[in-house]
Amino acid sequence: MSAIAYLNFDGIAEQVIEFYSEALNANEVKKVKFEDFPQDPNYPLPENELNMIMESSIEFAGGKIMMSDILPSMKMVTGELVKGNNLLISLVIDDKQKLEEYFNNLSVGGNVMMPLSHTPWSSCFGILIDKFGVSWKFNSDADKFLDRVISNKQ
Repeated sequence: MSAIAYLNFDGIAEQVIEFYSEALNANEVKKVKFEDFPQDPNYPLPENELNMIMESSIEFAGGKIMMSDILPSMKMVTGELVKGNNLLISLVIDDKQKLEEYFNNLSVGGNVMMPLSHTPWSSCFGILIDKFGVSWKFNSDADKFLDRVISNKQ
């Protein structure tokens, strides 16, 4: 089993897929639009929703992110999309060069909250919010830090 970050967007998922695929050097991209499968004739989707992303995934460096669009016609069920700080994607990569590459690529058009730097808990740590409002945390040593602190407590 694996836990995968799943992101919802308000009609811009295709743009996000393109940006993340390039920024993260994706090795596999899958996407399905609502128009890609037969619609229920009793509940046809409006034309503007058929081109939206129903389900997608981006695989990169052993990681995976999934995403879709929230259909305007479904907002009575799902509620409005609210951007918040209660979720972020954490990339834990030992390869500092790869970590820096992803950080630089994802920061384009976004806001760097904490530049990549050496901290007491990581030799390379940083935080940014990308141009789509998604928060990212970068850490080269997360597992080592956790293991070290836990072993020192015992």
